[in-house]
Amino acid sequence: MNTAMVSFASLLEKFFVQRLMQQRQASPHTISSYRDTFRMLLMFAQQDLHTPPAQLALDAIDAPLIVRFLDHLEKHRKLTARSRNLRLTAIHSFFRYAAFEVPDRSAQIQRVLAIPAKRFTRTQIHFLKRDEVKALLAAPDQHTWFGRRDHAFLLVAAQTGLRQSEMSSLTRSSLVLGPGAHIQVIGKGRKERSVPLTKPTLAVLKAWLREPPRGDGQALFPSLRGTPLSSDAVHYLFLRHLKTAGRVCSSLASKPVTVHVLRHTMAIDLLQAGVDRSVIAMWLGHESVETTQIYLEATLAMKEKALEKTAPLRSKFARYRPGDRLLGFLNSL
Repeated sequence: MNTAMVSFASLLEKFFVQRLMQQRQASPHTISSYRDTFRMLLMFAQQDLHTPPAQLALDAIDAPLIVRFLDHLEKHRKLTARSRNLRLTAIHSFFRYAAFEVPDRSAQIQRVLAIPAKRFTRTQIHFLKRDEVKALLAAPDQHTWFGRRDHAFLLVAAQTGLRQSEMSSLTRSSLVLGPGAHIQVIGKGRKERSVPLTKPTLAVLKAWLREPPRGDGQALFPSLRGTPLSSDAVHYLFLRHLKTAGRVCSSLASKPVTVHVLRHTMAIDLLQAGVDRSVIAMWLGHESVETTQIYLEATLAMKEKALEKTAPLRSKFARYRPGDRLLGFLNSL
């Protein structure tokens, strides 16, 4: 394919339609994440190069431009290093596709692919204590339709550990009632899994299903118009009920609580109950059992139990004094 005849716009359209949708059958969550990345990149390129996005040539989207774009995300949009790396992953995916379509631009493509992900300090994961979860679940006013929906949403999120995108995409047909009740979920990588439901959660869901459906009646937790809850709607849902729950449980006022925090909470509860890590990995839809390792590092209670099983070390305290001036200088740094 002649590069001179290929615009960045046409190549990007083929990437989304042929590579992501047809070949990889990427999930709607992945497609929307990649779409947002390139939307921001195109807006930045238009301001930086003074060229409309539809008229951009592939040559213009080079490594220096992309580095400036990533710096812009951090400095002006206040993205974290983790979020910056997610945007870079989408860009790398496109240029790996471009390497097959326009091999004569391999030098430019390799320079883009060589842009490294930014290292960051992995912070300890947040999770809730049992009394905090109870306060959050009790916060919605169940005398209203919104309160009953929000209570069911929070309960399912806390008991199943589903991701936010998985929660928002649940439909009524995702529920399998009766003996062995569970939820059918299509998670990351379009991997399907089943998550069991407890009897209390099942009872709440059965009551919720008797509510008059909204819109086309497909979404399990719909908005007022019947559409699936957006990320902004879920964010507002948590803010509203955290304020109420904080009056009962003051520790919630200082905690950033999201669907993912409830996911972490459920995983740690399973771990503390003695459930094997491989089972937790399957429950959460992790690609590898090693991903579940973060939950072992999160809870101080489990570390204290491990410490109790060890014999105490007995030693005398002595202050170290370097015997060399240069070593003393280095130790003072």
